[in-house]
This record gives sequence, structure tokens and C-alpha cells, in this order.
Amino acid sequence: MILYGSNDMAKLGCNECAGCSECCRGMGQSVILDPYDIYQIQAAAGQTFAQLLQDKAELHVEDGLILPSLKMQDDTDACGFLDRNGRCGIHAYRPGLCRLFPLGRKYGENGLHYFLIEDGCQVQNRTKIKIKKWLDVKNLSAYEAFLTVWHDLRKNIQEQIATGQSDAYTKEVNVRMLQIFYQKPYDIECDFYEQFERRREEFNGAGQ
Repeated sequence: MILYGSNDMAKLGCNECAGCSECCRGMGQSVILDPYDIYQIQAAAGQTFAQLLQDKAELHVEDGLILPSLKMQDDTDACGFLDRNGRCGIHAYRPGLCRLFPLGRKYGENGLHYFLIEDGCQVQNRTKIKIKKWLDVKNLSAYEAFLTVWHDLRKNIQEQIATGQSDAYTKEVNVRMLQIFYQKPYDIECDFYEQFERRREEFNGAGQ
């Protein structure tokens, strides 16, 4: 597996005008939403987390941790933000995993790196493009730092649950995480990363 940094080039480019949208269909619950995704979608669609859960997102359990993901619609098996022309209705604010595809992320001691998912995209003759440009995220260094912190936080909680913590602990930590990082609305006029750091401190403080 070849690992890439954000300044590396990889064969990612596809013809966006073709309106393929295959990666927006049949994804099950694999497009997990992190707090930054909720902040972005809230800015794009003007919907609260509770409103998203009505038809655009759903909750599922991953290694004991309850997390939201995009919901594939019952009638089309497509993302609820996909229009009838196969276009994303929130493209500029799309979730991180949507931006990433067909890349995956690898977290390690040397930081965050990217890799190509084998047979992830069926488009042939893809062109090389810099990963930073493909992701198209403002302040990518801050975004990657957030992703690393969020990954470590999730991993730590999941490891705690796996050690055989009580059902009461599992319920309490899930309720606390959903309330602090997802349910409480974000101020879209203010910097996300500052808000996230305050919430992380609140979460860690409440667990002591």
C-alpha cells in the first residue's frame, strides 16, 4: 500500500461533467459523519442535527460507539442530498469521506496519510491530481489536525468499551458524545476548530 501526503499526486481526477454519482449510491452506513461534517452541512442546508436525522442521516453502532452516517434513501438507495440529475446538493460542503473517495486515511505515529482504495472508483483513465486540491478543504493543516484528534478520541472510547465497561458507562459516554459534538448547534459564523476544542474540553471534563 502506497501512502501519500497531501502534497503528493495520485490518480484521482474524474470527469465531473459525466454525472457518474456511483459513489453516492448503495453506500449503506459507511459515510460516517464527524463534527466538522455536521458544521458544514448545518451551514449548507440550514438543518439542525435533529432535522438531519429525519431523513438525511441515521445513527448506527460501530464498535460500541453510536455515530451518525449519511442515510441512503429507501426508494433510490442514494444519498438524500443527491438530486435527480445525479448532482450533490451540498457539494461545496460535502462530508469529509465524500471528499476523500477513492482515498482512505491511515493514522500513525508519523501523522495522517492517504492511500488509494483498491477498485474504489470504476472510472477509467483517471488523471493525476494533487491530493490537497482533490480534498478542497480550507486550512487543510487544521483539518488534518482535527481529524487526528477526533480519531484518537473515538479510538480511546471504543477501546474503553471493548474492555468490558458496564452498560451504564457505554450509554453515558454515547449520550455525552452525541450531545456535545453533534446535537448542540454550531455557530457557523465562528471558527469550527475553536468550537471543537471547547467541546472536547467539555467532554473530557464531564467524564472526570
